[in-house]
Amino acid sequence: MSDDTLHDQLRPEPSSGDRAQQEDAGAQLMLRWKGGDEAAFDRIVELYSDQLWALLTRFLGAKHNREDLVQEVFLRLVKSKDRYEPTARFSTYLFRIAFNLAVNASSKASERRAEHWSVDEGVDPFQQLPDDHASSVEDDLERADVVRAVRRAIAALPEQQRMALVLAKYHDMPYDQIGQVLGSSEKAVKSLVHRARENLREALQPWLAKEERRA
Repeated sequence: MSDDTLHDQLRPEPSSGDRAQQEDAGAQLMLRWKGGDEAAFDRIVELYSDQLWALLTRFLGAKHNREDLVQEVFLRLVKSKDRYEPTARFSTYLFRIAFNLAVNASSKASERRAEHWSVDEGVDPFQQLPDDHASSVEDDLERADVVRAVRRAIAALPEQQRMALVLAKYHDMPYDQIGQVLGSSEKAVKSLVHRARENLREALQPWLAKEERRA
């Protein structure tokens, strides 16, 4: 056995934190920033601002004061820099901060949420229907009426259901990571996503029933 082979066999397995650092650009940047590289924070803002904007738009609607919330997320990140450890994916860590802030904002403006859900910010309400009826509904019904019904149904979802659905559908986040964002178990997240789809289906049943009659 060569010295190199022996060295490879004796090399310790990386810890979960090491693996997160190796595989996660955000975690690497956070650790560089924590170590004194101020430019790393600028790169974090560059990489994640759009993701946060999209997440908050889908959760809160397009006319909510998302600019302030995105800034507040990064402010919270600044305050937590010295305590940061890469025990989870950085996007999970960041989205949990965003979720907590969004819930607070949502509770303060819940009466305005449905009216502010807009389709003008890259959010396609038809894609948020719970099954494959979306395209046929769009073809057969007045677009504005369908958009209004869908956005109100989404805005009416309980906060954890709404965020679970957004993260699963638009951010391709695995259920275990969604659980970390929400502070729930993977099993609970599966139930949240299922209930969200069922609630949307129930709320949109008049549109879906009309489509079935036309089929």
